[in-house]
Amino acid sequence: MLEQFETKQPIAYKIINNTLNKKHFAHAYLIETNGSDDGFVFALTLAKLILCPKDGQVNCDNCNQCQMIDNGNFPELKIINPDGNWIKKEQLIELQEEFKKKSLIGNKKIYIINKAEKLNINASNTILKFLEEPSEGIIAILITNNIYQLLETIISRCQIISLNGNNDFLNNKTTFEKIGQLLTVTKEEFEVFINDENKKNKISTILKFINYYEKNHKKVLLYMNEYWFNQFNDKESISQAILIIIYFYKDVLNYKINCPIEIFNDHIEEIKNIAELNSIDVLINKIKIYNENRQLLDYNANINLLMDRIIIKMEGV
Repeated sequence: MLEQFETKQPIAYKIINNTLNKKHFAHAYLIETNGSDDGFVFALTLAKLILCPKDGQVNCDNCNQCQMIDNGNFPELKIINPDGNWIKKEQLIELQEEFKKKSLIGNKKIYIINKAEKLNINASNTILKFLEEPSEGIIAILITNNIYQLLETIISRCQIISLNGNNDFLNNKTTFEKIGQLLTVTKEEFEVFINDENKKNKISTILKFINYYEKNHKKVLLYMNEYWFNQFNDKESISQAILIIIYFYKDVLNYKINCPIEIFNDHIEEIKNIAELNSIDVLINKIKIYNENRQLLDYNANINLLMDRIIIKMEGV
């Protein structure tokens, strides 16, 4: 079962293969996908290796337990997906109640939390308690595309397995076309705009805003006056500021996919830090959200609510 990852996920393969040989599994794993499509399949494979009565050996011959897992009806394996935009506390309480029951098959129970970055604060605290006081034979597997959106206390209680990102992205013409469609101002037009000496202070303020948001997410809403409205309080200045944000995220995306930085060559460290916090898909989505809301300014959108709307949209609320 594990051999399918030997070539494309060699580090993750080695970690799990060593664990399998020692027959000693951690009580919690955190699979960081880094944009890879392998996250859920890898988690399911790990679950099968733990639960398979033949230890997931090549000669397993797809035993009854592995077949039940593939068919989604193995009673000792629970998979939790977001309910709407979030994974909710009630889902985890239901899981805990279910896992209090005696095992029907074998002596281990596993739960997989898919898109763990979607745990809301109540759900995060609930799962943290589950991780802090692990019950014998219960193993957690969390999957996330953005490890930085999880509580540090959750991360610290898991063995982290980091997957290789999606190397096919650089050959994905559709994705590049998608990015191009989002940029309504050409690079040349933007360079003329950004090289205006009068805009240097505003650019600095915008980058502070981006950095604060990336580290604190929704909390930035509490400090919008300090980080935004003191300098951007009319349609023209807000439109220009959003344009700067769009092109900054575009350069973060360039760095992420090993393309040359186009505009913000003087801010390489900031670009690197933010690239680590975001997957390729998340960066594209942020560019899209900012661009769509910038266009709303042409339709007399409420400028006092515009940035709140953008932050809330990006946070999936």
